Amino acid sequence: MASHLYNSGFGKVIWFVRRFGVCELFLKPIRYIFAPFIIPRLVKSEFTFNDRVLSLFYHTYNLTWSNERSVEIPIIRDFLSHHGSEDVLEIGNVLSHYGDVNHTILDKFERGKGIINEDILGFVSADKFELIVSISTFEHIGYDDEIDGDSGVKIIHAIDASRKLLTENGRLVLTLPLGYNPSLDQLIAGNQLHSDRSFFICRTGQLRWEIATIEKALSCRYGNPFPYANAIMVAEFGGTS
Repeated sequence: MASHLYNSGFGKVIWFVRRFGVCELFLKPIRYIFAPFIIPRLVKSEFTFNDRVLSLFYHTYNLTWSNERSVEIPIIRDFLSHHGSEDVLEIGNVLSHYGDVNHTILDKFERGKGIINEDILGFVSADKFELIVSISTFEHIGYDDEIDGDSGVKIIHAIDASRKLLTENGRLVLTLPLGYNPSLDQLIAGNQLHSDRSFFICRTGQLRWEIATIEKALSCRYGNPFPYANAIMVAEFGGTS
């Protein structure tokens, strides 16, 4: 298993406090305890993405009901609805925590049935994919894996490696929380990701997310006023020859 900041239980606590603060160390368990009582009482809420109206997704896993996953999951599921599972690669094991999946999953660290434990930079596949998706994963590259070097450079290399796995008309779709990784925020602010299309969505209420400008999204603070990301970017890329 590759080196990771939270490979051990104690190491994970240190990492968590470093990234989210001491208060969240106590608030997160409380949210987990009360989630089964809160989720059934949450009002159905919708948001607009790419001219489509989607419903917020509520789930107990990873506090999805209270953070950016509530918009990321429906967005990526909407992309997946247009593709067969054999044509899809997911980088970072996320969707399998919310139900059965049949597509290929690549995750450098997380072990599990059917998960390929390889780094995207070294992953070789005989098949090309029509759709590659990744939910809140690329912001960790070079930032949470205890690897020397600039995180921003490593993220760009990971995007390039992913695009090479696409079919001629394939798409790479990333959801990226803003305010978490300073190097990633700098890339986005400088338009250095070179995405074909990008969308920015800001959290404007407890159960409300709205499309925003890049300037508005980058001004949002991570963890304030709402837990975890208060803005995300959805970036689309085409393949490379």
